[in-house]
Amino acid sequence: MITPPFPTLLAARCLVAPLLIAACAGGAWAAGQKDSKPRTSATRTVTSQEEVLRYADRPEAMAFADDLARRRDLDPQWVRQTLGQARHLPTVVRLMQPPARTFVKNWRVYRSRFIDPVRIGAGVRFWQDNQASLARAEAEYGVPAEIIVGIIGVETIYGRDTGKFRVLDALATLAFDFPASHPRARERTEFFRGEVEQFLTLQSRQRTDPFAALGSYAGAMGMPQFMPSSRNKYAVDFDGDGNIDLWNSPADVIGSVANYFKAFNWQPGMTTHYPVSFDNSRLDMDALMAPDILPTFSVASFTAKGAVLEGPALQHRGPLALVELLNGDPAKGGSAPMYVAGTENFYAITRYNWSSYYAMSVIELGREVATKRSSNSSSN
Repeated sequence: MITPPFPTLLAARCLVAPLLIAACAGGAWAAGQKDSKPRTSATRTVTSQEEVLRYADRPEAMAFADDLARRRDLDPQWVRQTLGQARHLPTVVRLMQPPARTFVKNWRVYRSRFIDPVRIGAGVRFWQDNQASLARAEAEYGVPAEIIVGIIGVETIYGRDTGKFRVLDALATLAFDFPASHPRARERTEFFRGEVEQFLTLQSRQRTDPFAALGSYAGAMGMPQFMPSSRNKYAVDFDGDGNIDLWNSPADVIGSVANYFKAFNWQPGMTTHYPVSFDNSRLDMDALMAPDILPTFSVASFTAKGAVLEGPALQHRGPLALVELLNGDPAKGGSAPMYVAGTENFYAITRYNWSSYYAMSVIELGREVATKRSSNSSSN
């Protein structure tokens, strides 16, 4: 994608968690659904205010419904009735508010949220239960199993936490009431109106209940937390049953994540990053940091600006980026930043969620799960 600005449950959380980076929008997500039983929940109660404020009373929402029905050749009465029943969720608006104050990112704190025994253990079990699908996805799409496992683990702990908001409620709230105080409110509003369109079109054509699907407060769905547009572009029926189910079919989830990365130019056999140090006598940090995480430099131009690479990195073919991971403010007890040389595959992971911290968490979780799995196999 370029990724939608809010693809995932994690991406949504990034907007408010004080130590996370918002790479929002993923996102990440593609076509047809199984007799699927999107997860529903009776655990979340809706306030009386949320029950009362429905979009049937909003002229701009009903005008949008009429336009959508005309452009997509949908039943206009169904679109109006369905969108009209969507609830305004004040909680979603509050969670999307921009941070009240600036903060210095901290890689070590960020990492600790996702690289932990619970997630690693769940990842080992997920890999063991789905090793055939993971191996097939790696063979067909060229995406390593540990990257796929890392994504699903960081996003939802392998399906444990896929969100408890009705997807249509969340999308409608953000499409018609995105907080005006956000610096990119207009862009975000247009994005979420597009997601409402994608979601309603899919539900209409599949004749499924548009209020059954639960997801994040940004409208991200299922184990991989795909937004509707990404689901319609990239999800695949990997278990071959004729439908796509991102809630209940690990095979479909695995194939869809792999297909997503292939669509964003994952390079089979290429590492995600290399260690890097600096030669201060010729270091041009401003030039190295200027492209941000977009791979731009050849090995020769990278090292000419004072970056020091060793071993296999010197033989790398393709562009590199200098990736900086801050560790808090050194003046307030933080430590020095961490740097790596990111490849095109590191950049591909950031297309799922626009954050180098997210990408490194995915890589390291997948690696930890692979190591633990190997250790368990050796001890048996």
